[in-house]
Formats: sequence, C-alpha cells, structure tokens
Amino acid sequence: MVKLTLDATLSGHKGQVWSVDWSPTSKTLASSGQDKSVKLWRQEGGSWVCVTTLEGGNTRTVRQVAWSPCGNKLATASFDSTTCIWEYDRSTSTWDLAATLEGHENEVKSISWSRDGDYLASCSRDKSVWVWEVMEDDYECASVLQVHTQDVKKVVWHPTDPLLFSASYDDTVKIYKEFGDDWECAESLTGHSSTVWGLSFNKNGDKFVSCSDDRTLRVWCRDENKATKYTCKSTVCGFHSRPIYDVSWGRHGYIATAAGDNAIRVFEQQGASLLLAHLQSDAHSGDVNCVTWKGNLLASASDDETVRIWTLET
Repeated sequence: MVKLTLDATLSGHKGQVWSVDWSPTSKTLASSGQDKSVKLWRQEGGSWVCVTTLEGGNTRTVRQVAWSPCGNKLATASFDSTTCIWEYDRSTSTWDLAATLEGHENEVKSISWSRDGDYLASCSRDKSVWVWEVMEDDYECASVLQVHTQDVKKVVWHPTDPLLFSASYDDTVKIYKEFGDDWECAESLTGHSSTVWGLSFNKNGDKFVSCSDDRTLRVWCRDENKATKYTCKSTVCGFHSRPIYDVSWGRHGYIATAAGDNAIRVFEQQGASLLLAHLQSDAHSGDVNCVTWKGNLLASASDDETVRIWTLET
C-alpha cells in the first residue's frame, strides 16, 4: 500500500511559498517565495530547522530556486526580471551573492541548470528562453530563444543529453538543441488544451510527464531513432479537480503532482499510462505550488506559507 506520512511542517516564509529544491549533494532543502527570500532547511537532532536565509538579492517574489549540480551554487528566478546566483564560500561557511543576470523584460518564472553545470536556462513572462553559458567567474548569454507565443512557465534540462525543454501559457512544450554556435528549437509538442505548467523526466530521460491547467497529465515517450522526438502515449485525466501546477518523477518511479485543490497525488506507471496510487487530501490549506522528490522524501510548497516534508511508504 502506497501512502505519504507527514514528517514536518516548516514555517518561516511570509506569504506564498512558490518553490522547493533538494540539494544534489546533501539533504538540505531550499525554498523560495513571495517574501523575496530563499531559506535553507536541514534536519538537526531529529527536527527540521532553517539554517540560512538568503535575502537582498531579489527585490520581488522569488518564483523558483534551483541548486547547481555541484551543490555549491543556487540560482533564483524572480518577478524583478532578474536571476541571482548565490555561491557557497567554504572558508567562511556563508552564501555570497555572486552575480545578477539581467536581460529579461519581465518576470523570470523558472531557471534550470544543465546536468554538467555548464549552462543555466531561464524563462520569462516576456515569452523568451535564455541560455546562459557558465564561465569560471561570469555568466554569458549564449542564446535568446523567442519561439513561444505566450508566457513561458518552466524550463527543464534533459537528465542525460544536452537538450532543453520549456513549457508555456501557449499550451505547448518546446525542445531546443545546440546547432553550431547557437541554440534552436528542434521540436514543438502539442496536445494540452491550456497552460503547461511543468514537466519532469524519468531517470533515463526516455519519458517525461507534463502537467497543465487543463487538469491532465500527459506521458511522452522518446522515439528510438530521433533524440528530440517525443510522442504522447497517454493522457491521464479525471483525477484532478483544479489545475496541476507541478509534477515530479522520482528515481523510484513514483510521480507526485501539486494542484490547486490543496492536494498531493502519487501515481505509479502501468504500461504507458499512470495509476493513482495515493491521494493526500488537504496536504496543505492552500494551493500546492511545487513538489520534488529526494529518495523517499517528498517536499511540497504552498500558498499557505509553509513547506512540508513527507515520507513515501510502499
């Protein structure tokens, strides 16, 4: 029997909590929100505590926070139209604001580090996706991609290949790859009938699941003969009564969703489709904005100003 057990409720943010992300090198959790801050949480003596608060980088809501693959950097996407880069200084055990990336003309909605950490992608309400090349002490814009016709909600790098995916208010998912010295859109995936809020890959990258304002999940499978070709093999509907704002595909194979009905759902694969394995009603007292796995731990962020840590039991 699959179920989620609540381990902790983390309070400290003032206003909506938009994003949570686990460190790739430790069990430290980063969260960001309406209060313009990033908080780092860690388990100490059996309790989850806030060990660091990063402030002063962004001047408006921090929509997303993302760890670099090395675990020594944090990127933040903000409604102030900038992306801030924080770096950990081991000599002083402090986080320092290392860079502020400017260029977007409107709210930055999402950021994502490439698997090797050589690139950072950002997307915005200005309908563009930017690819930043990570230099030793600098970040250089490698490409500005203006393919979407509406607000771009999410950017996600492929887990194994140098491919970038974006999800948009224009109801599509775009796939980008490098051609020569520039990046170009290689595929456009259609099927959702409303805003695509997010997407998440399985551990191999041969499948991903997208979530939408249309209250459905779509499972996409890769064409064996073309790396950028993904085909929708299943549409999962009837389980969500409100928009699905986020989705996370864990390495154990379970898929969690965050939705506007205050609930978290856990799905498992059955062939090309998904079966509902667990419904956590009233997981929060407001919209659930983000979910993310680390092993059997699931973190969730909500409009109710809290972060919650759950354990998956199977």
